[in-house]
Amino acid sequence: MKRRHFLAVAATGTTALTFMPQFLHAAPAEMPKRKLGRTGEKLSLLGFGGILVMNEEQPIANEMVARAFDHGINYFDVAPSYGNAEEKLGPALEPYRKRCFLACKTNQRKADDAQRELENSLRILRTDHFDLYQLHHLTSDEDIEIAFGPGGALETFVKAKEKGLVRFLGFSAHSEEAAMEAMNRFDFDTILFPINFVNWYEGNFGPRVLATAKEKRMGILALKGLAFSARKSEQEFQYRKIWYNPIAADADETARLALNWTLMQGVTAAIPPGEPMFWDRAFMIAANAAPLNEDEIEKLERIAGGVEPVFRS
Repeated sequence: MKRRHFLAVAATGTTALTFMPQFLHAAPAEMPKRKLGRTGEKLSLLGFGGILVMNEEQPIANEMVARAFDHGINYFDVAPSYGNAEEKLGPALEPYRKRCFLACKTNQRKADDAQRELENSLRILRTDHFDLYQLHHLTSDEDIEIAFGPGGALETFVKAKEKGLVRFLGFSAHSEEAAMEAMNRFDFDTILFPINFVNWYEGNFGPRVLATAKEKRMGILALKGLAFSARKSEQEFQYRKIWYNPIAADADETARLALNWTLMQGVTAAIPPGEPMFWDRAFMIAANAAPLNEDEIEKLERIAGGVEPVFRS
């Protein structure tokens, strides 16, 4: 197969594509893959977050997905809460759907609402099933009590799996307490969770969640691997699709250390920030992933020192 240049930087109202060739000089033919917990599936180390195509013109979305797939990306993740990402991803992914792993999510906590959203997502994404369906953004005690209680969304999840509408069940969380309680209440296949060096070293956020997920042999999917700090003011807001401060575009060495650190934590795959401008760098790091040595880990700890993490325990 002829390889394309990699993802386009975000478009600005035209179908013209610009490239980031500085990250393409060593592009391998295939992205490495890892086993997803006990599912038997193998996913590319880097996941394609559907937010990448949100608000892009359809030809650009099509090209971005084609490039990702051509370079060995087989894990795609999206949610209805990502603006019009489902509408853009559905047509773009359709030619590759049978050869990829598609994950979707719902913010709905009640069974009937979750059922409606599941059916709508299947329709928009032009597929008859999801490989992974996830309770999205579990955060509060109320989220847990409603979703896992009588008439809760989990009932829809279980029935959907029985009907073949979904293959595996998982959840995402931005709270350690919610994640721990979710794993205690149901035997999920996967967890999608922020696994980030600043959160870990400065916020003590993540260690106990990862320990439990590993004990249960769950597939571990990482968010925020290339995050840097919490955004303190609106003045800091630079990107349309990122609500935190990512590792700066010119801080390539910090990004390399950070994403490799995340991938060392028992992670199957990581989803990078949602701005296309960061994609090529993330791809090159994941494609050439290697464990950090002690000096590199110590350097990363020093970089994290005094930084306000996106999440704290």
